[in-house]
Amino acid sequence: MPTRTHLLAAGTFAVGTSGYIVSGVLPAVSRELHVSSATAGQLLTAFAIAYALSSPVLAVVTGRWERRDLLVAALALSAVGNALAAVAPNYPLLLASRVLSALGAAVYTPAATMVATVLTPPERRGRAVALVFGGLTFSLVLGVPLGNLLGEPLGYRGVFALIAAVTALAAVAVRAGLPRVAAPPVVGLRERLAVAADRRVLTVLALTVLACLAVFAVFNYIAPLLTATAGVRGPVISALLVAYGLGSVTGNWVAGRLADRFAARRLLIVQFTLFTAVLATLPLTTTTVPGAALALFAWGALTWSANPPIQSWLIALAPANSGLLLSLNASAIYLGVGLSGVFGGVVISTVGLLPLAPIASVLALVALGLLVFALRPQEPKALVVVSPTSGSLAKQWK
Repeated sequence: MPTRTHLLAAGTFAVGTSGYIVSGVLPAVSRELHVSSATAGQLLTAFAIAYALSSPVLAVVTGRWERRDLLVAALALSAVGNALAAVAPNYPLLLASRVLSALGAAVYTPAATMVATVLTPPERRGRAVALVFGGLTFSLVLGVPLGNLLGEPLGYRGVFALIAAVTALAAVAVRAGLPRVAAPPVVGLRERLAVAADRRVLTVLALTVLACLAVFAVFNYIAPLLTATAGVRGPVISALLVAYGLGSVTGNWVAGRLADRFAARRLLIVQFTLFTAVLATLPLTTTTVPGAALALFAWGALTWSANPPIQSWLIALAPANSGLLLSLNASAIYLGVGLSGVFGGVVISTVGLLPLAPIASVLALVALGLLVFALRPQEPKALVVVSPTSGSLAKQWK
């Protein structure tokens, strides 16, 4: 892939690490700010919900911006948020800084995905999308384990300062290495909601929410789950999280190539079937360290292999409105992440930790049912889009 696509992926790595690394520093936050673990965990929820709610709105507000300038500004905002987190003297200000970082990420990820599709030939767009999202998956390889390892020697302030520096460097690299990319047609919130009301778009967004809800309801509690099933702690858990991250990178990479060759919905049928089975059996397959490594690698690969075909499906639904749909999908991702903490907490408090993964797999099963329903033959239907030349509303038949 072109170097400029790798630069876009470096940006998603920076904002992804900003979001994921908090999981590893929660004990340090709890200790240094004298708050409970549950209160510290709300930093994850605040980031996710702020991202989910702001992404479509910010896409409208920044609709006229030239894309390279927008990407640089988004990375700069995320860097400022992380820098403020490093110096925040109390929990409320730390929470506010996480919201600020989320706003930068909410602008950057969908915009970077759209720019990658603009700068890439149609026959390679699945791989381009996979590479940009590969930055997010690679942040799983380093973000959570690094947070876990560095949270003790550096404290959470040092970790956030490090992420701020990495994000600032990504902003400089994007500014220096990307060409200018014209803004797409301006889309108002009313038109955006009209596209979102299409049943096929709602199906894809529901798949995203359900998948993220199922994954992160378990992933948020993966450390105590591994302790309960395999009796491991500390560095061993960090090593197992690396196995999950490596699986994520592998699954995303393979799926990007498959998305350029096969129908997205049929790929997702296979992916969700296997994903549901792996998630349901996690309490049985993670009882030993080697078994847990293999199970987490497979879980990560199947989880993150969904992104390229879902993104390709959305782009195919309305090519002229792809940026709009990708921003909505980014919101759906973080809506699922935000809700996962509540869902996981309710399950654990009601029936305990070990049934969490099998119960979460029911959500994946529901998503699989939606996919099967979406594969039924349908009559062509007009999808409201925005003309790329005039910016006016038009109809695209699908």
